[in-house]
Amino acid sequence: MGQSGRSRHQKRARAQAQLRNLEAYAAQPHSFVFTRGRAGRSVQQLSLDVRRVMEPLTATRLQVRKKNSLKDCVAVAGPLGVTHFIILSKTDSSVYLKLMRLPGGPTLTFQINKYTLVRDVVSSLRRHRMHEQQFNHPPLLVLNSFGVQGMHVKLMATMFQNLFPSINVHTVNLNTIKRCLLINYNPDSQELDFRHYSIKVVPVGASRGMKKLLQEKFPNMSRLQDISELLASGVVLSESEVEPDGEHNITELPQAVAGRGNMQAQQSAIRLTEIGPRMTLQLIKIQEGVGNGNVLFHSFVHKTEEELQAILAAKEEKLRLKAQRQNQQAENLQRKQELREAHKKKSLAGMKRARAKADGDSDAEDPGAPPEAEGAGQLEEDEDDAEYFRQAVGEEPDEDLFPRTAKRRRQGGPQGKKQRGKEQRPGLGRGQGGNWRPPKLQGRSQRVKTKPGPRATRRDRGPTPRRGT
Repeated sequence: MGQSGRSRHQKRARAQAQLRNLEAYAAQPHSFVFTRGRAGRSVQQLSLDVRRVMEPLTATRLQVRKKNSLKDCVAVAGPLGVTHFIILSKTDSSVYLKLMRLPGGPTLTFQINKYTLVRDVVSSLRRHRMHEQQFNHPPLLVLNSFGVQGMHVKLMATMFQNLFPSINVHTVNLNTIKRCLLINYNPDSQELDFRHYSIKVVPVGASRGMKKLLQEKFPNMSRLQDISELLASGVVLSESEVEPDGEHNITELPQAVAGRGNMQAQQSAIRLTEIGPRMTLQLIKIQEGVGNGNVLFHSFVHKTEEELQAILAAKEEKLRLKAQRQNQQAENLQRKQELREAHKKKSLAGMKRARAKADGDSDAEDPGAPPEAEGAGQLEEDEDDAEYFRQAVGEEPDEDLFPRTAKRRRQGGPQGKKQRGKEQRPGLGRGQGGNWRPPKLQGRSQRVKTKPGPRATRRDRGPTPRRGT
């Protein structure tokens, strides 16, 4: 039994085809259509109808809140690959449409003199032809009367052409062309007619009965004896079903088109049915940037060469001051960074010197304390122990217990300590007065009193002698 599913070569080919489709879709122009300000219900519906015309290369469910600014929309449009903005707004005097090219402009501002919504156009037709499959592909753009009228007219034509993907007439698939967008320029009134049509291709050169058979809805032949009666006379057909075909809409198909009877190299008629919306536009002005910038063209305001030079000089001065401030800020940041780095280096050097001074030479051997210092430390300990014995017993210790202290006392010893003792208790000595208390010891003697060391234990001193013996 063979393996089910696709082979790895088929999967690889399908993945490559999907990648090519994604790259081609990303390279095509995309647009945002929304309103700004208090537009009203009719202008809101007009924006939805214009969004319908721009499908499928537009955001069909785009929602822009009142708190969202134009900068927010521009920031979002960059990652999404949006190339154009179509903004509708309303004032007390008129309705306006702005066509913006991202990210650097220009911006075209049109005044909408007249407009008709899709529902009004469809309701005025006897039979309309509009279905969802028509909006799976962008419409075919047709520009009429955009001749050599001026630079602003050429710029308008270029902006409208860039709204939709380019078409190669040699490789285009006719089955993808289901709609048509016609923009007609009137040089006398300087107005644009915006029209949206549905395209239908039907074969020609056949009788009305044959055309009826080729349609999806089969005719009623209950009153006929044979089908030849239908093909020969067409007695069951009404006069309203006659289509006004002629040289203006009959062409020879270069390839087969979806539909009964539309064969290659056969003549077929191209029929257009308007599906709306309708608009009559008039160009007001052209600006350099996105929503702001120098006015390149204005329909109502005309300035002299001197005024234009003054405006240009003021803008250049403004840009120069802005660049100067930016350079000054960059220099200040650089200077602060250098000062911060120098302070950091100085602090690290000071910390290193302090650490080296505190530690000293760690590689040198410690010679230890000198002998004189060791003898002085031992003598101080003996003096502290002898003083503790005097306070506890009330008598002088024997010379055998503390020989170093006794030897120093015989030699005279320091006089400062005895004088300090006399100054603390003048006129009193041991045994004089019943309220006599030994003076508080300072330094090491105080620590020895709270916690006796090994020399101050009772076992080392022997039995304590009684007073009076």
